[in-house]
Amino acid sequence: MSQTVTEFEVHDIRFPTSEQLDGSDAMNPDPDYSAAYVVMRATDGAEGHGFCFTIGRGNDVTAAAIEALRPYVVGRPAPRTAADLAALHHDLTHDSQLRWLGPEKGVMHMAAGAVVNAAWDLAAKRAGRPVWEFLASMSSEELVSLVDFRYLTDVLTRDDALAILRAAEPGRAERAANLRESGYPAYTTSPGWLGYSDEKLVALAKEAVADGFGQIKLKVGADLDDDIRRMKLARAAVGPSVRIAVDANQRWDVADALRWMTALAPYEPHWIEEPTSPDDILGHAAVRAGQPVKVATGEHAANRVVFKQLLQAGAVDFVQIDAARVAGVNENIAILLLAAKYGVPVCPHAGGVGLCELVQHLAMFDYVAVSGSWEDRVIEYVDHLHEHFTDPAVIASGRYVAPRAPGFSARMLPESIAAHRYPEGPVWQARRTIEEVNS
Repeated sequence: MSQTVTEFEVHDIRFPTSEQLDGSDAMNPDPDYSAAYVVMRATDGAEGHGFCFTIGRGNDVTAAAIEALRPYVVGRPAPRTAADLAALHHDLTHDSQLRWLGPEKGVMHMAAGAVVNAAWDLAAKRAGRPVWEFLASMSSEELVSLVDFRYLTDVLTRDDALAILRAAEPGRAERAANLRESGYPAYTTSPGWLGYSDEKLVALAKEAVADGFGQIKLKVGADLDDDIRRMKLARAAVGPSVRIAVDANQRWDVADALRWMTALAPYEPHWIEEPTSPDDILGHAAVRAGQPVKVATGEHAANRVVFKQLLQAGAVDFVQIDAARVAGVNENIAILLLAAKYGVPVCPHAGGVGLCELVQHLAMFDYVAVSGSWEDRVIEYVDHLHEHFTDPAVIASGRYVAPRAPGFSARMLPESIAAHRYPEGPVWQARRTIEEVNS
């Protein structure tokens, strides 16, 4: 019997990470990691889970945007196939009046991504496979059918995409077996938050190396002298063979980026991430051309068109997709194909709450069915908040362990949802009481 989507729940979930300055950087000094969280439930009780990641205020706005998509979901057949998932993605991103709010960017586009990702979670569970494997089991023709090629055909046509996917078909089974046996390379940002003391930075950097990571990342951009000191400490802590990436979180104008990275270059940063506005394609190209450190960006790129232009302009050395920024799995497939067309490695953004859980699937699919390589590719890992998920991301010897549970690893524990629902959850009620006592 065909199942129908009958329920659609949206929750404003927030974690008070600002208390320990976890996640702090030059642009975002006190984030409270949050998720505008959606549950899609079918007639038989099967559930799909998805979310948008935010950093506190505004999570309610994102939840309201997800709620606005209810009419496109409730009452439709529960998605199972590539055709179902393509149709849902199209309906959510092509409504002319909702699209006007972007178009195809910002809160409304992120909300569509949360719902699309929940649909993939539901469909993969019905197939009995993790999302990376569910995707990698599809034919090249099915995968191409998932992509909206509008605005891309000047650089990536359907035939181009089919050629990329068909070229990767022969080694799919072997690469999937490699993933299950060896996992996917990771790097960690856990030592590098800007609010951490020097002592905590050094201790966590040494711990990362002991745990098998070959790359760490430091937040930079607030004060150049501080950043030089922290880079010296980090380099001494990890030694010459471990890569250290740095991340300015959009803090600089182009001239500042050039000056800053020229000063940090002697300590051999592996890349500079988000050196300027995520919308400034030519600015990124100027930063890449004007100093010696490679450039990475993409976590705040609004859609596939921005990625297309970054690649066209030769503005990036590493593409950083985000599972919850663009309109879900479908649009991220388009971005993976664009990166493959230009031969640029994809190193996904993660951290946050639930982003590690989601994006591992996309990187693993890329390895198995698109790029066929993990050379120069790593997935970010941050050791925060995984305990709130039923199928948390797992790291072993500096590598992501390939998920085996069906779905998108997106289901949050019911008790975590209840405790951290904003503003009525007991975690936030207790915090409000403490603030009232101290005021």
